[in-house]
Amino acid sequence: MRTGHLGTLVAVLGVVGLLATARPAAAAPNLVVGAVEDEIRASTLVDAQTKMTLFRLGGFRAARITSYWTPGLTTPSDSELSVLESVAGAAEASGVRIYVTVMHPGSRTTPLTDESRAEFASFATAIVREVPAIRHVIVANEPNLNRFWLPQFALDGTSVAPASYLQLLAGVYDALKAQSPDITVYGAAVSPRGADRPEGSRHTHSPTKFIRELGIAYRASARERPIMDVFTIHPYGDHSSQAPAVAHPLGTSIGIADYDKLVSLLGEAFDGTAQPGSTLPILYGEYGVESQIPASKAGLYTGDEPATTRPTTEETQAAYYAQALALAFCQPNVVGILVFHSQDERARPGWQSGVRYVDGSAKSSLPKVARALDRTAGGSIARCPGVQLIVRSSRLRFGTRNEARRGTFRASLSCSLDCVWELRVVKVGGATKMVKRGRAGVDEQVEIAFQPRRLGPGIYRYRLKLVHPVNPGPPTVREGPAFALP
Repeated sequence: MRTGHLGTLVAVLGVVGLLATARPAAAAPNLVVGAVEDEIRASTLVDAQTKMTLFRLGGFRAARITSYWTPGLTTPSDSELSVLESVAGAAEASGVRIYVTVMHPGSRTTPLTDESRAEFASFATAIVREVPAIRHVIVANEPNLNRFWLPQFALDGTSVAPASYLQLLAGVYDALKAQSPDITVYGAAVSPRGADRPEGSRHTHSPTKFIRELGIAYRASARERPIMDVFTIHPYGDHSSQAPAVAHPLGTSIGIADYDKLVSLLGEAFDGTAQPGSTLPILYGEYGVESQIPASKAGLYTGDEPATTRPTTEETQAAYYAQALALAFCQPNVVGILVFHSQDERARPGWQSGVRYVDGSAKSSLPKVARALDRTAGGSIARCPGVQLIVRSSRLRFGTRNEARRGTFRASLSCSLDCVWELRVVKVGGATKMVKRGRAGVDEQVEIAFQPRRLGPGIYRYRLKLVHPVNPGPPTVREGPAFALP
C-alpha cells in the first residue's frame, strides 16, 4: 500500500513528540549505524574490499554477517574462516565495525543438549580466536520463534524456549569471555512479535513474554555472572507501511517507539542480579522497510510479494529509516541500529528493504538514507533533551610563523562530530585581527585560508573554537603557539 504525504507528515510529527518527551540521553553519541548484509561476504580480501567500499558508500559504518553452526561442528571450516578473515580485514581497512551472528540454520538444529551447546560455544570461540579482528558476537537468532527454535512450549503448555536459550547463551558467554574478556556478547536477538499461544498451530513467544521468562530462568539458575553484554532485538514495524513512531503500549509487541517498555521489561527481568537489566545496552539488530519494485527492475526479482508486507515508496522508505535513526539516537541505552539490508534480496517473499536493488544499482532512497546515517554519526539527526555533545578536533594544523610573515594565514582540521567552527587570529593581550566561521560534517577534512594580509609587529596566535550545531555542549577551544611578527 502506498503511503501518501499526509501519512508521512503525521509520522514525522509523531517522532517530534516522542523526541520531545524522551529521557535524557548520554553525554556523547555512541549509536553505531550499519546494515545486516551477507552480500559483503567474500573469500578473498580483494573481493571483500570491493564489496565493502560499495557498502560504505551507502553511509553504513557497521555490518552484521552470519556464520552458521550445524550439529557436529566445533570450529568453522577453512573456507568459512577465509571468508571471515577477508570480511574482517576489509572492514578494518574501511573503518567498519563487524558483528557476527553465530546461529544454527533453523529449528531442526536447535542446540538442546549439553553436547550440542558445547559444540556451538566452541564454534563461536574458534571464530574470535582465529579472526581476532572480530570482537562482536551475537548468539543465535530469534529464539522466540518456531522458525529458529523448538520447542517453544512443553506439552503441558509451559514456556521452555527462554530457559533452554539461557543455557546456550550462558555457555557461549563464558567460553567467549575465557578466550578474551574484551569480546562483546550480544544476547536474545528476539523478533518484535509472537503469539504466546501454546495451543496454537505456530508456537512463538512475544518479546515481552520471552524477556520475562528469560529473567525467571536466570534467577532460578542462581548464576553469579552475566549472560550478555548487550541485549539485541529486531524492532520491525507490523508491516512496511507503518512508521517507526508507532508504539504498542497495550500489546506485547516491541517496536522502536516502545523503548521505555523494553527498558522496563529488562529491569523487571534482571535488576538486582549479576546481569544488568534497566541499564543494559540495547542493539536494534535488524530494522527494515520494504520498498515497491519499479516495473523496470521487476525482471531482476523472483516470486511474488506477500500481501502482508505492504511495501512503501522509496521516498517513504528513506523517511522511515531517518525517523528510526532519530528515535534510536535519543534513547539512552541504545548503542546501535542495523538496517536490514543494504541491498535487496532477489526472492520477493524475502526482503526488498535495501537502498540498492538486487543488481546493486541505487534506489532513490540511497542518498537520503546515507545523509541520515551521516547525520546520526555526527550527532545531528535529532535534538535530544539533556544531551550536550562536545566536539573534539583531530588532524589539526595551524599555519606557521614563516607563512604568517608572508601574509598567509591558514589552518586545517577535522571534527569528531558535526561541528560549527570559528578560527581567529588574535594579538596576544589584544584584539582579534581576523576571523572565519563555517560548518563541517563528522570526520570531514576542513581547509581554512584567510585572504592574504600582512599584520603589524606583535605577538599573535591562532584560536579555534568548536561547538556542536544541534546538541551543543561546552565549546572546545584550541590555541596554537604564540609567534612574533615581523
